Amino acid sequence: MTKNVEFHFDFGSPNAYLAHKVVPEIEARTGVAFTYVPVLLGGIFKATNNVSPMIANQGIQNKGEYQALEMRRFIEKHGIDKFRMNEHFPVNTLQIMRGAIAAEMDDMLAPYFEAVMAAMWEQSKKMDDPDIICAVLNDAGIDGAHILERIQDPAVKAKLVANTEDSVARGAFGIPTFFVDGDIYFGKDSLRDVEDAIAAG
Repeated sequence: MTKNVEFHFDFGSPNAYLAHKVVPEIEARTGVAFTYVPVLLGGIFKATNNVSPMIANQGIQNKGEYQALEMRRFIEKHGIDKFRMNEHFPVNTLQIMRGAIAAEMDDMLAPYFEAVMAAMWEQSKKMDDPDIICAVLNDAGIDGAHILERIQDPAVKAKLVANTEDSVARGAFGIPTFFVDGDIYFGKDSLRDVEDAIAAG
């Protein structure tokens, strides 16, 4: 019986980018496709009284340095060679997350996702600037003006809110979060457990 595997993401998370780079390996080994679910990380933080690691680690000796080391190890282990921190970080992702909902409704989430993730975590684009968003999408063969128009649609806004609320209700407190047949796994390092869960009978 095929497992239902979800990847709840927000473009503002570098760890979501890194996790995404590993997902195809897991899909190839298991034969199970991940369903990508757009959520708003800021909304998750607000609902769960959580904060970003950048804020949470302030004043804690060695923790930030260790997390940077852990990220480098993950990048090296999986041969991820294009990643770089966005010089505009943190970026307000509300527009591009609504754009992900619009793209999903228009059956083009995959190319939209690839274009925006690359712009955020390979090209260091300021992806809360509508002009830059439009240019990035146009360059990827996606109608940027159409997407920017669609993100004003109340149905698009409502869907992003609903996705985010559902994610929190099911246990999410940050990104990336994965669900395998409803069981929650958090963080890029949980992908080993995600794969084990997929492979389990």
